[in-house]
Amino acid sequence: MAGSAGYVSRRKRNRRSAGARPIAEINVTPFVDVMLVLLIIFMVAAPLLTVGVPIDLPETQAKALNSDTQPITISVNQNGEIFLQETAIAIEEVVPKLEAIAETGYDERIYIRGDQAADYGTIMKVMGRINQAGYKNLGLVTLQESDR
Repeated sequence: MAGSAGYVSRRKRNRRSAGARPIAEINVTPFVDVMLVLLIIFMVAAPLLTVGVPIDLPETQAKALNSDTQPITISVNQNGEIFLQETAIAIEEVVPKLEAIAETGYDERIYIRGDQAADYGTIMKVMGRINQAGYKNLGLVTLQESDR
């Protein structure tokens, strides 16, 4: 009997070592979960990173426009300074810079962001120059009016 007990214990040891081997399959589920979370984070964060010029926009009840491409944004801050995307430019440089970066020519969508405290005349001068140059697809950017 003593000999058979030794045989059984060796056999059990071999079974345990066989079960402790690492599995050679890749588990893709955690990878997919992490990628989906990152995708959602970037989808939410990307629109917030488009323009970095601090502007206090007026509020309206207009609904947001859907856009497939990244629009060209011209901002006028409260001091009357003009920015193309995030670069400060003079009013005389607005049209030449637009012509240089407009991918679809005069059909390019151009958003104008004017600070609430900015001079209305400066915003209209910028819009007038852009319109006079032939760009007709202009939009004014505002914030959604909050219910108070």
